[in-house]
Amino acid sequence: MKPSYGKGYKICRDNGLLTKRRKPRGITKSDSATQVAEDLIKRDFTAKAPNTKWLTDITQMICKDGKLYFCPVFDCFDAAIVGFSVDTNMAAPMCTAALNSAVMRFGRTNGLIVHSDRGSQFTSYLYREALATKGFEQSVGRTGSCYDNARIESFFATFKKELIYRLPLYKMTRNEVRVRVFEWIAYYNLRRRHTSNEGKTAPLVKRKFWSRRELMAA
Repeated sequence: MKPSYGKGYKICRDNGLLTKRRKPRGITKSDSATQVAEDLIKRDFTAKAPNTKWLTDITQMICKDGKLYFCPVFDCFDAAIVGFSVDTNMAAPMCTAALNSAVMRFGRTNGLIVHSDRGSQFTSYLYREALATKGFEQSVGRTGSCYDNARIESFFATFKKELIYRLPLYKMTRNEVRVRVFEWIAYYNLRRRHTSNEGKTAPLVKRKFWSRRELMAA
């Protein structure tokens, strides 16, 4: 005779056979009190010009002397990492530093969309104020949906496959890993061929060609 669901549940409960459903654990934590922005990207990760759509997120590396966090700013136009920050603390100042480094290198465009998840770093007053003072628009994906920021997740997969998984992190200090990250980003931007770009050009090579065409057309 087949027992009912209730009977089966009681037997499992009485014998300690029930387990709690595990929730995904991400790097960033959702801050429901400041979820004010909407998703302006809506999974359209294309851009016809530089500095119109930027994506950002955080990933971590576990080194010999502790955790190291990496926050890049990714341009949808050419897949370039236009700015980034590497720090031992993943609080809002690290994300703001990454944003500021992108502006210092490539300038700012009013109305530029900066897209992230709803982590507390990106919904903090500090980060939102930095966006507002630069004339940028904030866009955020849904909580727990990696597909809403899929293109930068794809970048992280490349970053880890081509660099992080090849390093003996357990033997390396955070400063040593930081140097390798800087070197790899320079290689990625200037030399690594990218399948999403015409002719599989490197990100900043595509940007250079685009700037030249725009100058000739002016």
